Amino acid sequence: MTDLLNIRDPQEIEAASLAIIDAEVPEPRPFQGAEWQVVRRMIHTSADFELLSLTRFHPGACAAGLAALRAGCVLVTDTEMARCGIPLRRMEPLGCAVRCLMGDEEAGRLAREGGLTRARVAVDLAQERFAPAVWVIGNAPTALLRLLERVEQGSASPALVVGMPVGFVNAAESKELLLAQERVPFVTVRGRKGGSALAASVINALAEIVLSEQR
Repeated sequence: MTDLLNIRDPQEIEAASLAIIDAEVPEPRPFQGAEWQVVRRMIHTSADFELLSLTRFHPGACAAGLAALRAGCVLVTDTEMARCGIPLRRMEPLGCAVRCLMGDEEAGRLAREGGLTRARVAVDLAQERFAPAVWVIGNAPTALLRLLERVEQGSASPALVVGMPVGFVNAAESKELLLAQERVPFVTVRGRKGGSALAASVINALAEIVLSEQR
């Protein structure tokens, strides 16, 4: 404990935190390789070890996400918090951009005129403007539901969906629909838990893998 109290450097604090998680989840772990690096980062973000039993990966999720990041993809988030949670210091070296249209004037106008949520409208606008490869949804079930509608219609084909809306109305249900589809790779958390920080942590973990390849 004394040694931990003496740690001041941010990188040392992060390394110590990840080491504690590794120690508290000994082998054999429920996840391996890139999946474990993602879940470990999620636990680091939330201090919630229940994520070990709640997190679900499409079989091709990590490979698809890593490929998209290596290709310099656009990432679309459903909140400014999630956008800010994916730092430029990780994205710029990869040639990736992070966009959020929740504050967009056109999104606000269309939402008011149609009696829709901004999150739902923002999905359509982002699809038109960015043809995004990766979606990071941590707050709005309506965003995930609309994206899944477009996938079903064949008008959206994300490389990866990080679908982790949090809350009580349609959060768990939207994630169950994500789990049930087979067309798009995904990472999700069953039930009510989720959030912008948690969704962003998935991208940060995958980005660290790609950045480590370049070092």
